Amino acid sequence: MTPIRAVFFDRDGTLIYDYGYLSDPARVRPYKCAREALLLLQKAGYHFFMVSNQSGIGRGYFPPTAAHAVNRRVCELLRPAHFEAIAFCPHAPEENCTCRKPLPKLGLELIKKYHIDVAHSFMIGDKKSDIDFGHNIGCPSILVQTANGKKHQQKYRDMHPVYIARDLLRAAKFILREGK
Repeated sequence: MTPIRAVFFDRDGTLIYDYGYLSDPARVRPYKCAREALLLLQKAGYHFFMVSNQSGIGRGYFPPTAAHAVNRRVCELLRPAHFEAIAFCPHAPEENCTCRKPLPKLGLELIKKYHIDVAHSFMIGDKKSDIDFGHNIGCPSILVQTANGKKHQQKYRDMHPVYIARDLLRAAKFILREGK
């Protein structure tokens, strides 16, 4: 099987507004430029994967079924863009699991299953854990300044994304310019 180029996306604060522990699909609001950004990348041949920490499950705020319902709604609202797979860590930080971003487990599983060429793929997120996750799975990371992005950019001087974008559309245009 030929390796594919992919873009890994964080969900809350990257694709959609971050309301903190989102469990109601009716509250899902994609960023205005999200669909356009995804369609540009999809047209260029990139495959999409959503990877997210959903500690609200581990903290008992909502069940896994709520996270699945929110993810379905995100996909509905961003159509015709298509996500190959969605992976999330359901654990609270104090559970010290092996799947919480920035740890690479979820990404490595997707890379293996979908034959992803990480050297020609990207990770986009609004937090340091997203940027570190990209590094940990071996692909360049882009920080978007939406939601937590600006705050994390100022707080974590040891964070080294390959690009800092004001929003997802600018991140997509960077990928199209710089993608290998």
